[in-house]
Amino acid sequence: MRIMRQQYSMEIRESVTCRGHANVSGTHKTTFEITAEPFCTPAGSCILGVAANTGAAGLPDAFKELLARDDARLVTRFSVGTETFTVTAQGSGRMTLDHPTDLVWRRSSFVCGRTVGICADQTALSFPRRIIRLLQEGAAMQVEMAVAIPAQGGKS
Repeated sequence: MRIMRQQYSMEIRESVTCRGHANVSGTHKTTFEITAEPFCTPAGSCILGVAANTGAAGLPDAFKELLARDDARLVTRFSVGTETFTVTAQGSGRMTLDHPTDLVWRRSSFVCGRTVGICADQTALSFPRRIIRLLQEGAAMQVEMAVAIPAQGGKS
């Protein structure tokens, strides 16, 4: 049996830093969010990080252009201390990436100015509770995003 792997012709990486907050709960079942706002309320069950160094609008143009393609694949690695968690999502030609403070990953295909990933394989509720506890203590979080598009000709 031959394993089929997607080959990618272009990849761009971007890094965002943020920190946790006492009100991080990580209980939302369909999304998760990082925000540049300095705090979150208990109602923000999708918010995992605050005080981010950018929102969607502040991402580099080349990164946004690649992500705003229907064939884009976004892999995001979240690191808090020695703990890591990886999420895979898709880009979309409908993305505007123009929100000044927020970055949102969604399980659905809904798109708005805050959306950076759709059809995500994880939600806030999926994050390991060890990471959520560290974020509740205000720990720093590194968010490493890699967006890629497939090579012409598809799978090889």
